[in-house]
Amino acid sequence: MKLEGRVAIVTGAARGLGRAYALHLARLGADVVVNDIDMQAARVYGEELTANTVPDEIRAQGRRSIGVEADVTDRAQVDAMVERTIAELGRIDILVNNAGGALVPGPSFASSVPEADFRRMMDINFWGTVNCCQAVSGPMKAQRSGKIVTVGSQAGLRSQGAGGTAYSVAKAAIHHYTRKLASELGPHNVNVNCIAPGWILSSRAIAAGRNSPETRARLEAEIALGRLGWPEDCAKVVEFLVTDLSDYVTGQVIPVCGGVCMF
Repeated sequence: MKLEGRVAIVTGAARGLGRAYALHLARLGADVVVNDIDMQAARVYGEELTANTVPDEIRAQGRRSIGVEADVTDRAQVDAMVERTIAELGRIDILVNNAGGALVPGPSFASSVPEADFRRMMDINFWGTVNCCQAVSGPMKAQRSGKIVTVGSQAGLRSQGAGGTAYSVAKAAIHHYTRKLASELGPHNVNVNCIAPGWILSSRAIAAGRNSPETRARLEAEIALGRLGWPEDCAKVVEFLVTDLSDYVTGQVIPVCGGVCMF
């Protein structure tokens, strides 16, 4: 129970990777605010929950949890979520900025990606992260403690060929924003780090075909450990970054990719 008495906010946590983070932190003793734009999002991708919603799953573990449907690209909604968290749970110790993804369709070539698509991808990923980080920075500075984890991607570390420009640039922006925020909040005893997942078998990725034999064979050839990752592989690294194990780690971007970064 490393996180007994701590309060965490996990965005985009009604399914997939965010759900894995929220449940993992609850198992470590944290009370968890589950944010998503749709608290029933798991149904869209056929992800089976053990209760009606993720907050219900967490409460079944004996932890406090509230669900907040809010769009993290809207700063007013984010501020309201933070205010509600403090009002109902008393404090904020941990923020995991999971909301985001490659949610704008289209090939997104660097020389031709439409401005509207580029801006939307930046809003979903980069600005959603900035809104949440800024909203919790004040309370964390006031209590002189806190752990912030942003979520980047291997796409923000490597070109990966043509296409995917808007998503890659948005994630790269998150990586460097993490470093800048870490340098600012370090004197206030607040750690800020980033994880950069690789090929993870989230429910959305599985629904899109990532778990097919053909796709697995192609992707596994790029990975030193020879397998795709599961959400819990990322959750274990989040555990490191939000507990005392990482008290002297800040401003880092940590790949969670099984060694795809070696290729």
